[in-house]
Amino acid sequence: MIEFKTIESESTFLDPRKEFSPATVRFQVRVDPLTGRTCHFSHFGAIKPQKLDLPAYLSPEVKGFCPFCGQHREKATPKFTPDIVPEGRLTRGEALLIPNLFPYDIHSGVVIMTDDHVVGLQGFTKDRLLDSFSLGIDFLRRIADADTSLPYHLMTWNYMPPSGGGLVHPHQQYFATAFPGNQFMDELAAARRFYARHGQNYWRTLIEREREGSKRYIGRTGRGHWLVPFTCLGMLGDILCIFPDVFSIHDLSEEHIEGLVAGLEKVFRFYREAGVFSFNASLSLGPADQGYFSSCFRIVPRTFLNMRDFAPDLNFFQAILSEPICVVLPEDLCKDVKPYFE
Repeated sequence: MIEFKTIESESTFLDPRKEFSPATVRFQVRVDPLTGRTCHFSHFGAIKPQKLDLPAYLSPEVKGFCPFCGQHREKATPKFTPDIVPEGRLTRGEALLIPNLFPYDIHSGVVIMTDDHVVGLQGFTKDRLLDSFSLGIDFLRRIADADTSLPYHLMTWNYMPPSGGGLVHPHQQYFATAFPGNQFMDELAAARRFYARHGQNYWRTLIEREREGSKRYIGRTGRGHWLVPFTCLGMLGDILCIFPDVFSIHDLSEEHIEGLVAGLEKVFRFYREAGVFSFNASLSLGPADQGYFSSCFRIVPRTFLNMRDFAPDLNFFQAILSEPICVVLPEDLCKDVKPYFE
């Protein structure tokens, strides 16, 4: 039912590093087993994550004005209308939920995660993560109850400048929408077709296949299964957490959030030792009353290609061709991450 298709190929040229003798370099194209989209795997080992100077982001000339810092929050951040959040804003621990001043949809919130302006990965404690996720998920539940015309719910997170984050101060976006993005909709439609054809949930089937002895299954925390997908969206590879029993926002319990946080702490330990300083992450939740699209959390490392030109790790492949390119094989990434889950 699930096919893992790889096209192996190679390119030969006269290499100036070897006195122009012939050199052959191999690469792969893989086909996503759900959507049929392709991903290129090449440049193996050629790109490494770049170290960021985190304390530099606290210097006045770099920091500038931050509306998320404590002394500015009350006057510089918006409040929800009383019909959505009667209190105007919501808090849990350090986490503060506010409306997005630049909304992605009708109901668009931001969770300011910490009081501190700059937080390294080691600073995302269990309590900080639990409070942030729980506060954002509670907001999405409120919206789902109040507005059924927006069936899809998303958490997105841009961490540090290479990810495209507009503010260094840690924050997540939570929003409900009828237009959750092409990747989301392609996976939703493909999962629906798989269910209609085979009578099975694709994500459950994928977990069973990957646990049978593949080199991409990482481990389990609570009710979440962690693996490296067969095709990746990020240049340095993705890590995916699947909740096979969660289909909509109302299925996501505190137990699921605790499992997500437990796994994310392990991923962050791996990232710290691997020198990863930035990432994009998302949590996707499908419409109610369906059993074919399970909720997935995806985290993708981001980096500058170098610290001289600050070249981004996004190029024509992603921006023009909508084709991911990855410089690490999923099986190798899994091998590196798995010890942190044992």
